[in-house]
Amino acid sequence: MRGAAEPLLSQRHARYGLALLAGAALPLAFEPFVFLPLAYLAPALLFYLWLDATPRQALFSGYLFGLGLFGVGVSWVYVAIHEFGSASVMLAALLTALFVAFVALYYGLLGYLAVRIRNALARHRHQRLLSLLLVFPALWIGLEWVRGWFLTGFPWLNLGYSQIDSGLAGYAPVLGSYGLGWVTLLGAALLLLILLYRSRRKQLGLLLLFVALHLLGYGLLQITWTQPEGQPLRASLIQGNLPQATKWDPEALSKRLSLYRELTEQEWNSDLVVWPENAVSTFYHNIKDGYLAELQQRAREHDTDIVLGLPVMDRQSRAYYNSLLSVGRTPGMYHKTHLVPFGEYVPLESMLRGMIAFFDLPMSSFSAGDPDQPLLQAAGHSVAATVCYEDVFGEEVIRQLPEATLMINGSNNAWYGDSFAPHQHLQIARMRALETGRPLLRATTNGISAIVDHKGRLIARSVQFETHVTRGDIQPRQGSTPYIRFGNYPVLLLLLLSGVVLVWLARSRPVAKSD
Repeated sequence: MRGAAEPLLSQRHARYGLALLAGAALPLAFEPFVFLPLAYLAPALLFYLWLDATPRQALFSGYLFGLGLFGVGVSWVYVAIHEFGSASVMLAALLTALFVAFVALYYGLLGYLAVRIRNALARHRHQRLLSLLLVFPALWIGLEWVRGWFLTGFPWLNLGYSQIDSGLAGYAPVLGSYGLGWVTLLGAALLLLILLYRSRRKQLGLLLLFVALHLLGYGLLQITWTQPEGQPLRASLIQGNLPQATKWDPEALSKRLSLYRELTEQEWNSDLVVWPENAVSTFYHNIKDGYLAELQQRAREHDTDIVLGLPVMDRQSRAYYNSLLSVGRTPGMYHKTHLVPFGEYVPLESMLRGMIAFFDLPMSSFSAGDPDQPLLQAAGHSVAATVCYEDVFGEEVIRQLPEATLMINGSNNAWYGDSFAPHQHLQIARMRALETGRPLLRATTNGISAIVDHKGRLIARSVQFETHVTRGDIQPRQGSTPYIRFGNYPVLLLLLLSGVVLVWLARSRPVAKSD
């Protein structure tokens, strides 16, 4: 290998500039761009910068990488705050910048810990090999996992999601998106090692390992982990494309209800019709005995079930929920369990309410549903239901499995306008289908609505920003993938074992370096 005394990039500003550039480029590996080589090249470049960095340099370069990643990848936060949260341009920019600055801290911490552990292995003969193949990928995935639950979690732009259409996708039903991300990082490390080694024999061996990773992933993708349950279902997804600004406007309610009813009247040949999150923007009890009763009667006449989104209030406690309601042959209800901060509830509400309009949005005091509530029933099947952002938490989705034979997600992507967010969100939703071996029906307010098969492949999708009905057939499925059975525990066990091995290596008798 090239020695640490001859770094290719020795200038501090070049190091930091490249880290920022690598982070800013990585979102291009995700939807809507899907330039997959960047899923390897961006982490590989960051790993290279850490090979001869001090802990302080790694902290700053990792933090700049995170600023680039989230500054580009979640720039849509600005759209939600400014256009629909009624914040000024300056305030929305400031709040977005503060959010990006916070989540970027994960990659600063990643860099610091990675180099501290690398230094603990300083006298080991295979220090660089261990750092690249064991330390850096394991820490990256460990901190992705922490980011997935800390402060309610923000598992957006996790590296594994970029691989939904790659040769590595077969790892998802086995190890989930975190395991898929780990394998991707191993691929990045192998490519970097090929460049660093001078020995043709070692380069060839590393290349064969890289190819083997992909061949194994492709082979796993050929395994059918789940089995068909019953007959295929004809499904229709209703995308109303009504303005977000009118969502809670009482004067616009009649138009909203009429539009969804009229579009549904054309879909009685379907077994299942799905409306998006809060397609009905008034409380359940307000229209239970009129509009919904009539809709249920029509659905029963045509042997169809409708799943629709609306808020539901407990009239005794006055608590209200963001819910999905099934009307037709098998009435039922699902209350969203994982709420979005500020959009559905306000942390530190007594302090923040009234400060700015963004902290006082309509209907932003929802309560969370019971994680153990009964499964929603529709079209004769048990459904794994999620509302909007809930589907980014794979470990929570599998609570409803293996009993559920299909998945339904109702979302409101109008918050994010014409940004990366709807495309990224669909990519995440497809990963849930692949992990669980279940088909997915995803209805959104203004796009992208989609029908996804049990391999995470798109059967049909809507155009954005148009009133649209997406139609297709799905096959409900039974059985369990390894991810349904074990969730994230295998990945967490691998992280623990990696830590044990590293502690043992760091405490073992030092040996001369050879790589």
